[in-house]
Amino acid sequence: MSGELPSMAPLNALLGQNKQLRMDFSRFMLNYEFAIDEVMTKINILRKEFEHLHDYSPIEHITSRLKSPERLVEKLQRLGIDFNFESVQENILDVAGIRVVCSFNADVYSVAEMLAGQADLEVLNVKDYIKNPKANGYRSLHMIVRVPVFLSASVEHMCVELQLRTVAMDFWASLEHKIYYKYQTEIPAPLLQELLEAAETAHQLDVSMERIHEVVRGRHPQAGHVDAPSPQGADL
Repeated sequence: MSGELPSMAPLNALLGQNKQLRMDFSRFMLNYEFAIDEVMTKINILRKEFEHLHDYSPIEHITSRLKSPERLVEKLQRLGIDFNFESVQENILDVAGIRVVCSFNADVYSVAEMLAGQADLEVLNVKDYIKNPKANGYRSLHMIVRVPVFLSASVEHMCVELQLRTVAMDFWASLEHKIYYKYQTEIPAPLLQELLEAAETAHQLDVSMERIHEVVRGRHPQAGHVDAPSPQGADL
């Protein structure tokens, strides 16, 4: 789908004034909604299988989101990319996002491996912030996947960002996100240090609870985690 995205006036105002642009944008974003539905279905099937056929489910809960039009334009401007639908689809790979919250780090890798093994889901990129945390202490496994969306007259291959993390790290990340926006990226140094320490505390809690979980289930503590799925394409 072609069409220029506006960069000067507020996007919501222009969408309200330009009927064709509004229709094109809505149609474009629907593809991402459908992609979320496709991947959510896959995850929910796994979740229900474990809940009904196994003694333990690695998936605690799932949420999804779409980037707003303003966020899309803002990111394109920051990257210096042309304002059109093609450039969004090629360069903004987190328009559609799904967060999968698991009990333990081992569950994160297990669910990621199950999804990566599905024939119609292509893994483009993996960033492991669990084994390699960000400087602020953030831990999560990020995957960019591409899934086919079957429409009435075409098949669209859409990207979805998956964020898989533990309950403890999801709580930390939610709080950090709120603080980040409150201070508009300029968080005071003492607070940053406290957040870093809290992230390490959350990680140690994950490690301890996972060890207890394995003992309760009659298993020996794992020496390491399952490797994250290898990306099938170049690092994006």
